[in-house]
Amino acid sequence: MEAQKICAKQYKEQRLKLNAKFLTAYLVTDAPLQLLHDTQTLWLNQVQQCKSKSCYQQQFDARLDDLNFYTSMNQTLTQHYLKYEHGKLAAQPVHLQIHQLDKDKLKIEGTAYRNPNNRLETQTLSLLAYSTPEQKGQIIDNEKKCQYQLDFQKALLIIKSTQKDCGRFTGIYRLYD
Repeated sequence: MEAQKICAKQYKEQRLKLNAKFLTAYLVTDAPLQLLHDTQTLWLNQVQQCKSKSCYQQQFDARLDDLNFYTSMNQTLTQHYLKYEHGKLAAQPVHLQIHQLDKDKLKIEGTAYRNPNNRLETQTLSLLAYSTPEQKGQIIDNEKKCQYQLDFQKALLIIKSTQKDCGRFTGIYRLYD
């Protein structure tokens, strides 16, 4: 039923635009291609929850922004992680990016996606922290002041926090490289 909504005639222009942007991203990005595919799957899961025309439009716009990001920014200095639960992409998606700003500075950005039918300002939760390569095992979110312990393993990242309201970004993440 939901797939029929996104395939409806009224969304043809957005689908064509999205398909063209996905192809461009696929051809020119230096981000891992599996990341493009998995974020597309996450996006489809989000858009299928939509119950209004404005929700669909917001989701199309958000995906176009994501694809623009993958094509416009040098991804070789960015590590991408997606949250996993029980060996699958998490039902409540979380995308974490660790940018190497220079040799002594890291920027850690996270986006946790919530129900797309929520008000626009409550559809996502953000994490933003800065660190150094030597101290990246302990970070503090600039906004909510949550403290996180990051355990980097070969292809996994495990994030923990002992603080009560800081659990949204905790869990196991898979590295895309």
